[in-house]
Amino acid sequence: MSDHQATLSPADLARMLRYATDWLGVFREEVNALNVYPVPDGDTGTNMHLTMQSVRRELDTADVSSMAGVARAISYGALLGARGNSGVILSQLLKGFAEVIKDRQEVDAPTLIRAFDAAQKSGYGAVMKPVEGTILTVAHGIAEGARGDTVDMVLENALFKGQELLDQTPEMLPALKQAGVIDSGGQGYLYIVQGMLAELRGDELPAAPEITHYAQQGFENEEFGFCTEFLMSEATKPIEEIRELVSPFGDSLLVVGAEGYVKGHIHTNEPDELLATVGRYGRMLKTKVEDMSEQHTEILGMAGATARAEEELPLSGLVAVANGYGLVKLFRSLGARIVSGGQTANPSVQDIVDAVRSVSAERVIVLPNNKNVLMAAERAMELMEGRAVVVPTRTLGQGMGAALAFQPDIPADELKEAMTGASQAVTTFEVTRASRTTNITTKKGETLAIAEGDVIGLQDDELVQAGGTPEDSVLKMLTDAYDGQEIITVFGGPQKTQADLDALAGRIGEQFDGAEVEAHAGGPDLYDYLVTLE
Repeated sequence: MSDHQATLSPADLARMLRYATDWLGVFREEVNALNVYPVPDGDTGTNMHLTMQSVRRELDTADVSSMAGVARAISYGALLGARGNSGVILSQLLKGFAEVIKDRQEVDAPTLIRAFDAAQKSGYGAVMKPVEGTILTVAHGIAEGARGDTVDMVLENALFKGQELLDQTPEMLPALKQAGVIDSGGQGYLYIVQGMLAELRGDELPAAPEITHYAQQGFENEEFGFCTEFLMSEATKPIEEIRELVSPFGDSLLVVGAEGYVKGHIHTNEPDELLATVGRYGRMLKTKVEDMSEQHTEILGMAGATARAEEELPLSGLVAVANGYGLVKLFRSLGARIVSGGQTANPSVQDIVDAVRSVSAERVIVLPNNKNVLMAAERAMELMEGRAVVVPTRTLGQGMGAALAFQPDIPADELKEAMTGASQAVTTFEVTRASRTTNITTKKGETLAIAEGDVIGLQDDELVQAGGTPEDSVLKMLTDAYDGQEIITVFGGPQKTQADLDALAGRIGEQFDGAEVEAHAGGPDLYDYLVTLE
């Protein structure tokens, strides 16, 4: 493209945002290392990058000859993929930006100026108590600086003013001054705009900066320990009422919406109760719960690691595709890097490649944990040219079995055989709801008449049961499959309370008194229960 670009076509803008995602990816760990506000959980860069990856996924399937198509991909993709406080605010900045451009045939300098202004207004509007010295301040600076006769001049001037305000953030926010850092979210937003300009100029991606220091900050002041998020469709209450419903559970509250979806973020001590409460008023599509004190401990560990001499890489690393905070926590405890996704939310090949690249190991084992993700994992393996190995797990239960056999000091080729065997020793049961009315013939030859919304039970991804309550479904499937196995593990979905789980575990314990029964919250989204037999 020329040095001075007067206008942007929809395809130009789509290309710039894809490149901005990659540009932010280069600096992701640097942004993480700055993170001290609102809590020092060290994931601002990761969350903003995941949000942008979701935008990129939507752009990949959008009609990029239409500005309306590109604008919808930006707004919808950002909301669906928004992660963490910074990601939800970023989604609102992008929503405001998209609103201005959606009816244009092309974006010229005046339109771009208006779009950056609408972005910062949308960002401030999403936060109940806006705080200066954050991503909002930098968004304001970018909007204020966005001036010029060509789009590249607008971007250059926006970046100059945005950087000026970013440099001032420690004077506005005591937490930043105390830690000796600029605001991480503001830096992340600046890198996104910088990436847009870099694509316009044809600049190559820089090398990732070496991280020599992680900002350290005390965690004692954080009253609420769990960062809790949800994405809901078909909400039966307005966003304002859902915000009021969520508000008593904690702080750092954001509840936003677009395209019929509601996205929520809050810090709380009662994640299970919160999700069960909200879940009564819509269809829960995604949930995420992070223990922030654990995240903070990880960051302190990273800070210590940068001070140590470079250690030898482990022979094998692990990447697992999963959702549901209980399952994510389990996979992480077994050494896995998580790619968010699963049924109806399949990650892209690029998402898996990005995760493999982020793991420090000679070779990386990938657990797709869903038959629909298997092909993307195998394509990622091809792109990684021998660095990745796929264990073909088709369910989350198989993935758990495989992950339990993972050992970082064993070569990946040897591990693959052991992990594949371990995965096949697990039977997985899933209880969910039918998405349409149909008749299905099971493997046993039984014909099931299923109505939309009926409870359905799947064994190792094959439909075997329909009707009744979710709890009845679990017990019927276990009765048909139980053959003296020692361990039954139950994960409850986001709409199940601890009382529901305890009651079901009690019924299972009575019926199968030879088995050890474990029950955990945080099962996969869209499911009532995930149960494994091993």
